Amino acid sequence: MLETSARLLRLLSLLQTPREWTGTELAERLSVSTRTVRNDVERLRALGYPVHGTRGAIGGYRLGAGAALPPLLLDDEEAVAVAVGLRTAAAGGVAGIEETSLRALAKLEQVLPHRLRRRVGALHTHTVRVPHDQPGPTVDADTLSAISAACRDRERLRFDYVRHDGTADRRDVEPYRLVNWGRRWYLVAFDPQRDDWRTFRVDRITPRTPTGPRFPARELPEDVVDRVRHGVSSAAWRHRARVLVHAPAEVVTERINPAVGTVEPVDADTCLLHTGADRLETVAVWLGLLDADFTVQDPPELADLLRTLADRYLRAAG
Repeated sequence: MLETSARLLRLLSLLQTPREWTGTELAERLSVSTRTVRNDVERLRALGYPVHGTRGAIGGYRLGAGAALPPLLLDDEEAVAVAVGLRTAAAGGVAGIEETSLRALAKLEQVLPHRLRRRVGALHTHTVRVPHDQPGPTVDADTLSAISAACRDRERLRFDYVRHDGTADRRDVEPYRLVNWGRRWYLVAFDPQRDDWRTFRVDRITPRTPTGPRFPARELPEDVVDRVRHGVSSAAWRHRARVLVHAPAEVVTERINPAVGTVEPVDADTCLLHTGADRLETVAVWLGLLDADFTVQDPPELADLLRTLADRYLRAAG
């Protein structure tokens, strides 16, 4: 049988999982009687841990939220995951949490067992961050919190918004989801003035307080993330292309990343691929990876490039 102090730590670790434990289950895990479990629960309560209990045949124990953050007991994999997440956050795209993340990471690494500290240290030492050609913008942590709270409480969100061309605008929308795409954050919201769904870059949002009145929930489109993906990609494309692919739409959809473009069925055997990129050469590569015949409808420059590449490949093949 575990000593009382060790048993209390083990009991606290079990209660920190997001579920409710019956007294019998806890007694079996700790190899003690249900009476001992009740006594240990009272000891945790005396130490300030908000252990909630319910009576009855389906009653049990769970750890609630208290006035102060209790010590968290993490297993090996959880500790490594938290350390990696904190280090990533310290260099991520959310402004205002870098220093906080480093402080939390320092506290965690100080108490990590040597074997785990070596794992985390090796990952940090032997990982190379490849900079982007155009580093993504950072967003303010308070702005993210304000937007997520409005989504949760179904409150109209009023904010100043800077468009892509640099002009400013005032918006009043019904916020629903925050989508993280790489280093960028996007808000998916319904705009009552335009009677349609809209996507906004969070780094261009300056919330106004207080928030607006509550709104009734609408049915969220199933393709929320795909809308963001396509919007992000197409907004950055320098060249756009429309290609008739001689393959079923579902087959082509499985072969491309949603960020590459959208697929529009034509009939059972063909579909239209709307795609683009900064360079036409990139589009040519994507088309070659489709493993299907296709016909370029637009732009003519892409068809000319494919002829040049075809001649080059024929010469390379001898």
